[in-house]
Amino acid sequence: MEETDDIKSCQDKHKENTPKSSPFDFVIKQFQGKRSSSGKRKEQPSAIKEFFRGFDFGKSEGKDRREIEKTEINNSGDDDQSEKQDLSAEGNADEPPRLVSEEESPSGKERFNQFMEKLGKKPNTKNLDLNNCALSAADVIELGEAFEVVPQLEELDLSWNSSVGGKLSLLTKKLQKGCKLKLLKITDCNLMAKDGESLAEILNAIPNLEVLDLSINKHIGSSMKVIAQDLKNVPGLKELNLHMCGLKQDSLQGLDTALQHLAELRKLDISGNKEIGGGFKDATVHLASLKNLEVLDLHQCCVTEEDMTVLSQVIPLLSSLQKLNLSSNKNVGVSSYPLLGRLRFLPKLKSVAISNCGLGEESFSSLAEAALHLPELEILDLSWNKCVGGNLKLLWEALKLATEIQVLRLSSCNLVAEDLALLTLLMQDGHLARLRKLDLSYNNNVSDEGWAVFCQGLAVFKELSELDISLRPSSCRDCGMWFSELLAALTKLPALAELGMQRWVLSESQRKRLENFNEDNKRNIRFDC
Repeated sequence: MEETDDIKSCQDKHKENTPKSSPFDFVIKQFQGKRSSSGKRKEQPSAIKEFFRGFDFGKSEGKDRREIEKTEINNSGDDDQSEKQDLSAEGNADEPPRLVSEEESPSGKERFNQFMEKLGKKPNTKNLDLNNCALSAADVIELGEAFEVVPQLEELDLSWNSSVGGKLSLLTKKLQKGCKLKLLKITDCNLMAKDGESLAEILNAIPNLEVLDLSINKHIGSSMKVIAQDLKNVPGLKELNLHMCGLKQDSLQGLDTALQHLAELRKLDISGNKEIGGGFKDATVHLASLKNLEVLDLHQCCVTEEDMTVLSQVIPLLSSLQKLNLSSNKNVGVSSYPLLGRLRFLPKLKSVAISNCGLGEESFSSLAEAALHLPELEILDLSWNKCVGGNLKLLWEALKLATEIQVLRLSSCNLVAEDLALLTLLMQDGHLARLRKLDLSYNNNVSDEGWAVFCQGLAVFKELSELDISLRPSSCRDCGMWFSELLAALTKLPALAELGMQRWVLSESQRKRLENFNEDNKRNIRFDC
């Protein structure tokens, strides 16, 4: 009882110095009462705890804290209820400050705002963009709690945060069934197989999902069959990106089975998965049924000749296709099955990328004939196909009809002077009028005379904004006779903002003239020499 006497003494002394009773008197009295009746029950929340419970110290308002408080209150029994009544009665007499309720402590929304500000992001309850934020494991946990206070969330981007890998369940388990999430990007997050399983489990909770991007997570491929089984729960999915996900032939088959439930799919990217090569023959049953598919990216998939047999039959059936990327698949060019020739059945194509496909003269000729039937073509990438050099004339008629073409990539195509003269003549005749990007890099076989002719006619490329005429890394040549022609053309190309000239050697006087050009014309064209 010595401690109680000390408290009484302190209380009496406090009363002597205070004309009116202090708001803390009732708390001290209750504390005394609880000390004197300690034998009645083993444990009871103190009034001091009750007083300070409403205040927020750190993360005291989390779900776990609320559960602890609920248990604590229940265990206190009737005596605790009497204590609250006593506190209320004494409060009416002395008008102490009322207890701060849980509702009055910092709200979940406020904590969410604080979390976003800590990451240097503006709070947005509909679009949560946390890409490349160096999230820690603790941040992942805190982010999971945020789902409970932002039920209107529609877009979530966690890309480029390696700490998410292995911990995705801390987020997914917080998603409420029927949430409004439409976009989920988890690119390059070091996701593991168990993360794929966690994702599969919550797909039925996000029925409105339209975009799912799991690209550059090479370990998630082993759980792709599990994910594919639950894709049926997101029938409105419009975009599925699985670039470099470590997919194998069996996961490709599982994915094809899922496609029967994804009639709204607009984009499918399974590029960079080299181990699916050879698996297309058993995994295109439902691909052909995607009548709304607009983008198909199969670059760097190591497709075999047998795969090409199937793809030649399936791809021409994708009537809405606008973008097709088959680059870095050598068997595209050598296959005896004329896929490129059958592109004529896809009149909506706007972009065709067949870079580094080992095209031969026969396959290139088939492409040129098909291009005559592609009036909406905007992008054509033929880079790293050596057969184009000296044969660009095969595309003459197609390029005349391609009034919408804006990007033409012919890097490392073994071009010769005749090919550059052809491009110049097309422009002078009023064709390629909308061309904005022209890549002629790594074509070391073009003579100085060829470059001179090209530079003389360059001024007609009125809308050109990017031009690359760099040489191969192992090369080095003087600009020579055509430099003056180039500089004269630049003054007539107001849209040109980027010019690549790597490995072309400039003299001191030429460098000075380029610097003066930029200064006089208020331009910032970068000449990388």
